[in-house]
Amino acid sequence: MSESRDPVEWYRRMRRLRRFEMRAAELVGDGEINGPVHEYIGEEAVAVGVCAALRADDVITSTHRGHGHILAKGGAPDRMFAELLGRESGYNRGRGGSMHIADFDLGIYGANGIVGAGAPMACGAAFTFKVRGEDRVAVPFFGDGAMNQGVLLESFNLAVILHLPVIFACENNGYAITSSIREMLGGDLARRAEGFGLPAQSVDGMDVCAVHAASAAAVERARAGGGPAFLEFRTARYSVHNIATGGRMRDNRSEETLAQARERDPIERLAGEITRGAGWEPGGRDAVDDEIEREIEGAVGFARNSPRPRAETALDYMYADTYPDFPAPGWEH
Repeated sequence: MSESRDPVEWYRRMRRLRRFEMRAAELVGDGEINGPVHEYIGEEAVAVGVCAALRADDVITSTHRGHGHILAKGGAPDRMFAELLGRESGYNRGRGGSMHIADFDLGIYGANGIVGAGAPMACGAAFTFKVRGEDRVAVPFFGDGAMNQGVLLESFNLAVILHLPVIFACENNGYAITSSIREMLGGDLARRAEGFGLPAQSVDGMDVCAVHAASAAAVERARAGGGPAFLEFRTARYSVHNIATGGRMRDNRSEETLAQARERDPIERLAGEITRGAGWEPGGRDAVDDEIEREIEGAVGFARNSPRPRAETALDYMYADTYPDFPAPGWEH
């Protein structure tokens, strides 16, 4: 069963995502994180709302902007910071970095630097679930820019033909790197998905409650054998496409556009709903914020104090020694 609605817990999770990204950006600026980092700030409601509708044994695939997905699916901030700082205690022993964090035990089948590449991987996982008769689902996250990638459209077709338990989660933040979706995409995202026979819905991605409601319904349907679905989450990223030590991409968006996005901030929006509803415990919001602050600073300290990989192990874990059993039980040649 998916998790019951708990606005305070959702606030805690979104705050964790926000503070993780803000701290990561500081570490990039200080030169402690090498390579580019794609911030998830502004999109927190999508990851938290979707993953709150999933079970621990369900699977997600992620993107180059994937820190939020990993954390929302149960990833630990200390091991994530360790990975970003290139430490042995990181999820991929410091060898994957920001865009390739994975943990199969958590159902995280990897972030991916290739746009749209997680979709066929999620279809493969979903096919395995179907063949084995398991009521598990797979959720590939991807951005609006991936909607022009052939591999994603092929995945739509495959999921419909094979009736797979896949929920395609499109995070439409309106921009592919620096290009507006108005300049890059013909037609409507949801209608394009419907053209493949996918049930499709467009959702306010700045409202964690709306995200969770749509996700829970699609997940329940897929789990019961109803097949795949497409969800477009209309969201916004506050940062430039990515940041890196010694440089920062140019942002072509106007200050007015950014201000309008921040007016819909998902964390402030949920905090207001809690206040208007059951309300916070005395000092509740400050207590949660302080808790998250301690957690994030502790995670950074853990990462800094973790050892770096030894030079002689540079080629370790580059190639698989074994492969999972295939064909899967029940598959007929």
